[in-house]
Amino acid sequence: MLPDMTDTPLREPTFLVLTALAAGPQHGYAVIEDVARMTDGRVRLRAGTLYAALDRLRTDGLIEVDREEVVQSRLRRYYRLTGVGEKRLAAESSRLRQQATLAEGRLRARHDLGGAPA
Repeated sequence: MLPDMTDTPLREPTFLVLTALAAGPQHGYAVIEDVARMTDGRVRLRAGTLYAALDRLRTDGLIEVDREEVVQSRLRRYYRLTGVGEKRLAAESSRLRQQATLAEGRLRARHDLGGAPA
């Protein structure tokens, strides 16, 4: 049996692209800027990386083309999250929240038991 796609954790760039599109349809360069803004510049997607991810996410049914327009003689394609993409992002957010809660609990217990940071 094939694993459910929600069983496999998303890579951070993919998670961030989906998170950017959760705010509404965006074109590629806007996604790059949004991801940089969300991460305070820690993650800077390159155009090639982004467009490969967008193609993969479209193939997986997590995003779709919202619309296309021509700006300064260049095609600008806007992408949006699909219902499946929204569910996948929600599942990954929940998984990450559970992992962070576990880590925080263990760190609190370590300090409560007299463990000292190294």
